[in-house]
Amino acid sequence: MAALAPAGPGDAASAALDELSLNFTYGAPGVGNGSLSGAWYRRNQIHLFGVLLAILGNLVISISLNIQKYSHLQLAQQEHPRPYFKSVLWWSGVLLMAVGETGNFAAYGFAPITLIAPLGCVSVTGSAIISVTFLKDNLRASDLLGMTLAFAGTYLLVNFAPNITQAISARTVQYYFVGWQFLIYVIFEILIFCILLYFYKRKGMKHMVILLTLVALLASLTVISVKAVSGMITFSMTDKMQLTYPIFYIMFIIMIASCVFQVKFLNQATKLYNTTRVVPVNHIFFTISAIIAGIIFYQEFLGAAFLTVFIYLFGCFLSFLGVFLVTRNREKEHLQQSYIDFGNIPGKQMLDKIQPDSNSLSYGTLPDGSDSTNSQSGEKKEV
Repeated sequence: MAALAPAGPGDAASAALDELSLNFTYGAPGVGNGSLSGAWYRRNQIHLFGVLLAILGNLVISISLNIQKYSHLQLAQQEHPRPYFKSVLWWSGVLLMAVGETGNFAAYGFAPITLIAPLGCVSVTGSAIISVTFLKDNLRASDLLGMTLAFAGTYLLVNFAPNITQAISARTVQYYFVGWQFLIYVIFEILIFCILLYFYKRKGMKHMVILLTLVALLASLTVISVKAVSGMITFSMTDKMQLTYPIFYIMFIIMIASCVFQVKFLNQATKLYNTTRVVPVNHIFFTISAIIAGIIFYQEFLGAAFLTVFIYLFGCFLSFLGVFLVTRNREKEHLQQSYIDFGNIPGKQMLDKIQPDSNSLSYGTLPDGSDSTNSQSGEKKEV
């Protein structure tokens, strides 16, 4: 019999990798393994629960946004409008938004980032449906097409997202946190962030792409930390307590800090540019950044087939296109004319210009100055 060799550092690394491999469950190929089969749903029940939380959370967010919009409209119609933060209706919208964001946060603990992040299109399309139904906004052909494309993209995303179930424990997060893939990714991201921040602060370049790229770079850290925190909380509730590990609080601090600065740059973008331009671009940048973060940090596409990845990316493209069509030129419809177009008054015919040409001799005078002068002189004689 051969003598047993003492365990070395390589054996410890192999044991850690074996433990991580137990956290992954891939769908084995076989009969009934299609995306619509009962076996697929049984194997992905935990994913579907996360998808349901994300969809419901995004729908609640869209309802909250429309409630806040309705509150602003009501206050604007009052003779002496009071501040919006004193409105009970506005605060109910804020409360619903907190509930929706909580649902999104919990969804990351049950499903991969690459599955949850693209579902943000549900909030945009849901908000458009609610505004048309309750706020009587115009329903355009591009809205119907955009909603159809967004729903089709969501279906492809849910069915062809990475078929992987991963238990997020503190040891798993620690292993990924010090992995060479993530370290290279963080160094590259910090380098790009510093360059863009230099052009934004020092050179005064406040282009929308620069601002939203800064938001996306921060968002990648946000989704990584959110999934880590949510996953460790879920693991603590279902298996073993994970909140005593320092990595939990490190990820929690990263989550809070990245969210704060992300909101700062996003608010700056909305102040400088129309929301109809910011929303679709931010959705695209955020989704791409989140997918890359999920692939690099959590290795969510490990072992995925090429066709699955292609259909998944095609579903992302459909959702991007749907969001763009729904938000395109949305605000321009609410702009009201600050003047009266006399040419459009029913039953009235415009006989002369309201304002003559500034280069003509009659600029600043009435269209028929001689008649008006004669009439005024006649009135003076009669008096």
